[in-house]
Amino acid sequence: MSDSEAQQSSEFDNPYDLSYREDTPRIRTREGVELYYESSGEGPALTLLNNYFFTAPFWRSHTQTLVKNHRVVSFDQANHGASTRLDREPTWEEHAADVIGLLDALEIDATYLVGTSSSSQLARDLALAHPDRVKGMVLAGPVFGVKNMRRHRQLNRSWLQTLQSHGMAGLYNQIYPEVVSGQMNEEGGTPGFLGLRESFLAMCTPEVVTNGVALVQTGDPSSTLLSRVTAPTMLVLGDDDILLSPQRGHEVAALFPDGRCEIIQNAGHMPFLDAPEHFETLIAAFVDEVESRV
Repeated sequence: MSDSEAQQSSEFDNPYDLSYREDTPRIRTREGVELYYESSGEGPALTLLNNYFFTAPFWRSHTQTLVKNHRVVSFDQANHGASTRLDREPTWEEHAADVIGLLDALEIDATYLVGTSSSSQLARDLALAHPDRVKGMVLAGPVFGVKNMRRHRQLNRSWLQTLQSHGMAGLYNQIYPEVVSGQMNEEGGTPGFLGLRESFLAMCTPEVVTNGVALVQTGDPSSTLLSRVTAPTMLVLGDDDILLSPQRGHEVAALFPDGRCEIIQNAGHMPFLDAPEHFETLIAAFVDEVESRV
């Protein structure tokens, strides 16, 4: 572990701090692109792929157990968070190239990918294009693989319309009941709603959300791609996911040659929000099981 990474590890004392490490060097992944990243812990590498509603610092509070026995890497994609801002949104292929460049710079030969919602597409594409670099995948609330994924794109379009007409606060008001579980909504009440809104508004900008959601619309939802993924894959779904029911989650998992599906009770589309400790436990058990095959 480098000196800068050791310093990052010591700075995880306050995992709920969403501020950036100003002295963290960016990593150049390709011409004109430098990525902000955080790395902590030692062991099998886990690389966290953001969707467009979370930034790298968000993961500190959701990986406190994992960093004890794993190397956890989080980063902001180009045009996102504290990484390079470009004149146009990178393609899926360019985002994938950036991940490989990041792994090369950090001297990580192979990693487990953790994709959430829209970033499950990036994880899948990486596993297909670079099977030697992906040891396994954990996909929370994936957005591909079964019929009725049209709903996801309809939601994306409605989010963009709400953003344009009512701004980020209005967008949050719409998204919140769609992505968190009914139980989290009830138990969190107004304090939970307002607390997550504060984080949401701190991590997101209208430009990032607009560009990211537009890119998601271009992803290939085809189920045939999944049969070509050789990496062991675990889907993690909340039983209150607006996009995938538990039954359909198992159907998607069956499309992978080495796939499985774990259901978290009383969780929504982003189950790590509802049950962070359970989510970490599932990831750790999955990695242990895959590592034991070697």
